[in-house]
Amino acid sequence: MANLKTIRDRIKSVKNTKKITEAMRLVAAAKVRRAQEQVTATRPFADRLAEVLYGLAERLQFENLDLPLLKKREVKTVGLLVVSGDRGLCGGYNSNIIRYGENRAKELKAEGVEFKYILVGRKATQYFQRREQPIDATYTNLEQIPTAPEAAMIADELLSLFLSGTVDRIELVYTKFVSLISSRPVIQTLLPLDPQGLETPDDEIFRLTSQGGEFKVSRDKVAAPTKSLPRDMIFEQDPAQILDALLPLYLNNQLLRALQESAASELAARMTAMNNASENASDLIGSLTLTYNKARQAAITQEILEVCGGAEALNG
Repeated sequence: MANLKTIRDRIKSVKNTKKITEAMRLVAAAKVRRAQEQVTATRPFADRLAEVLYGLAERLQFENLDLPLLKKREVKTVGLLVVSGDRGLCGGYNSNIIRYGENRAKELKAEGVEFKYILVGRKATQYFQRREQPIDATYTNLEQIPTAPEAAMIADELLSLFLSGTVDRIELVYTKFVSLISSRPVIQTLLPLDPQGLETPDDEIFRLTSQGGEFKVSRDKVAAPTKSLPRDMIFEQDPAQILDALLPLYLNNQLLRALQESAASELAARMTAMNNASENASDLIGSLTLTYNKARQAAITQEILEVCGGAEALNG
């Protein structure tokens, strides 16, 4: 019977764990939806800003511009902005992005280029601090759904490093959100700025629904329309002045989008990890229940045999 009690306690413990993982899965699912809607909401502004920058660059392509954020110089030191999470329980999200940033640093070192880390997230900060890597700045305990003021705060530090000549190039290492079950680490050059066309692939919006009394996550495809900048647009101010004013805004926008995609990737990874944990808990509960039933049946059979044996002894 002691064995039966141990199995019952184990089943109860696994059921309690499943409740926790299921709750964490639903919370992550709700936050993924918010994060992805935030990415989609900022996309029209980002697209329009890129169109204006393109128009200005085309208008000024034959002029000699002396804009610090566009100036390319010999690369002696690179700033690596690595974006990780503050929390765990999200599968391989943090380890993947940390390894990606570490490999990039090794490539730079092999080329004879110095590097400095600018770290976002407690996981990356702890990892590189333990290994005594060159760290210029760290940012932890940010909002789980990134905000524009946080992006501006980090962008100010990047501008300071670049304009002061501390670093000659800044590369952003973050996790690009592809879908609920897919994300990938990527590297993007932030400074010097080279405005690129913002692609508009179909986005996925995740919605919590209820089916059969259980919460489910449904996916809806949305497309972000774009318009080209008219070639005959007239600028009231000098295009060079407008370009100089818009470049920091473009940097902030690029950084905010990267933080948003990283947050969505982290939440999706946590949702997937908690979903797998819940499924594993269900399988374990089924296995333990079967073991419990077999042990209980064996105990009952043993008791019946003992009763029958005692009766035969009395009759004999």
